[in-house]
Amino acid sequence: MKKFVRFSYNNQVKYGIVSAEGIFELKSNYLFSNEKNGLSYGLNDIKVLSPCEPSKIVCVGLNYLPDNKGMEIPETPLIFMKPSTSIIGPEEIIVKWPMVRELTYEGELAVVIGKEAHKIKVEDVEKYIFGYTVANDVTARDLQKKDGQWTRAKSFNTFLPLGPVIVQNIDLKKTRIQTRLNNKICQDGRVQNMIFSIPYLISYISDIMTLLPGDVVLTGTPGGYGGLMNPGDKVEIEIDGIGKLLNYVGED
Repeated sequence: MKKFVRFSYNNQVKYGIVSAEGIFELKSNYLFSNEKNGLSYGLNDIKVLSPCEPSKIVCVGLNYLPDNKGMEIPETPLIFMKPSTSIIGPEEIIVKWPMVRELTYEGELAVVIGKEAHKIKVEDVEKYIFGYTVANDVTARDLQKKDGQWTRAKSFNTFLPLGPVIVQNIDLKKTRIQTRLNNKICQDGRVQNMIFSIPYLISYISDIMTLLPGDVVLTGTPGGYGGLMNPGDKVEIEIDGIGKLLNYVGED
C-alpha cells in the first residue's frame, strides 16, 4: 500500500511517498512518478498540502442508501462539479463567508484519476484510478435550498478540503467513513452502502466528459450530513486505510 503526499518545503512544492522513516521525494517531482530521488524529509519539516491539483472535481450526490426509507433512490447518478479554486489542504481554514448562513460538512471518499479516461468500460475502470483520498464537500446549505441547483452553494473558496494523502490498493469492501465535529461523531457510514459503485460512477462520468490525470471524483456522503459548522469549530473526516483530514472553521 503506497501513500503519496504533496507538500511544501522551503517554499517549494514537492511530491513524495510516505513511509515510517519519513517522506521520500519523487524524482520527477510529479504525482504519477514512483521513482525516488534520494531526498527525504521529516513530517515536522514540511507542510502537507492538498494531495493533487485537478483540472476539475466531479461530485456525486445522493449516492448512499438513505437512512430514511421514504427517500427516493435515484435511477442514475446525480452529478455536479466544484471548481479547483475551492480546494484547501489539511489543517487549513474553511471560511464561513458573509453570504453564507448555514455552513455544513459532507465527509466523502475521493477518487484520484491516474490517466486520461473517456468512454471507458466498467470492467476497465481500475486501470484508470491512481488512488483514493479524503474529502469534505463543504456546502452553503441555505444557498443550496434557495437556488434549487448547487453551483453557488458548493463553489466558494475553501469549500473542498482534500487530503492528507493519496493511497493505493486499499480494500474498499468494509471501508468506514466517519465525520467528527468538535470530537462528536456526526457521520458514520460504509462504502459498501453506495448506491452506484465506484467503477460504475467513473465509467458513467467518462461517457460525459474526459477525465484527466489528477482529476478528482467525489463519490457521495453517507447519512448524518448537514450539521452546521461555525467559526471556531474543528471538523475531521476519517476514512479507514487513508487517514484523517482535519480542518478548522473561520470567517472572512
